Amino acid sequence: KQRKPTILVECLVSDFQGRPESVQLLANSGLDVYAHNVETVERLQPFVRDPRANYQQSLKTLQLAKQAKPDLYTKTSIMLGLGETDQEVIQTMKDLRHVGVDVVTFGQYLRPTDKHLSVVEYVTPQKFDHFRQIGEQMGFKYVASGPMVRSSYKAGEFYLEHMIKTERTQNEPEPEPKPELQAKTEVLSGSHNHDDHDEEREQTLLLN
Repeated sequence: KQRKPTILVECLVSDFQGRPESVQLLANSGLDVYAHNVETVERLQPFVRDPRANYQQSLKTLQLAKQAKPDLYTKTSIMLGLGETDQEVIQTMKDLRHVGVDVVTFGQYLRPTDKHLSVVEYVTPQKFDHFRQIGEQMGFKYVASGPMVRSSYKAGEFYLEHMIKTERTQNEPEPEPKPELQAKTEVLSGSHNHDDHDEEREQTLLLN
């Protein structure tokens, strides 16, 4: 980042067990995207996540990151198909927007092994698109929603990179005219007038 400031950096991090100083340190480290996943709706948190993590702590983490650096993009991901209701998903989106989250992704939960939670529902593409539309209406800057979407969704990364660069370019102030150029113009203008007077004096001397 020091060698090439234009490079964009996204970091997917834990909740640091709620330690605000750790969140603030990372948020101000030069990141462009601060990602922390809430994983699922609030009701299902105890069954899906590590006991040390919880819904409110994750929301607080994302809020602290945004407060530490307001122009930092915050991002989270949610798995669907674990038994959540539509209303719970919508409430989760409302909670995320309340703490200033910019980007959210939705993907289908797939059971890695027999020891993991079973899939309760294979969510239809139509429902994924429904949640995308609701998220966009709520004001998320970007919503990636589909059965195969993951937090490191490549198409989403390309879109997010383009969006960040475009917004930053638009927010850059227009360069002011350089004072030295104006001064040079005035000098040249004065020199031109001086030459005209010299020519007039030369013509008068010739006539005399």
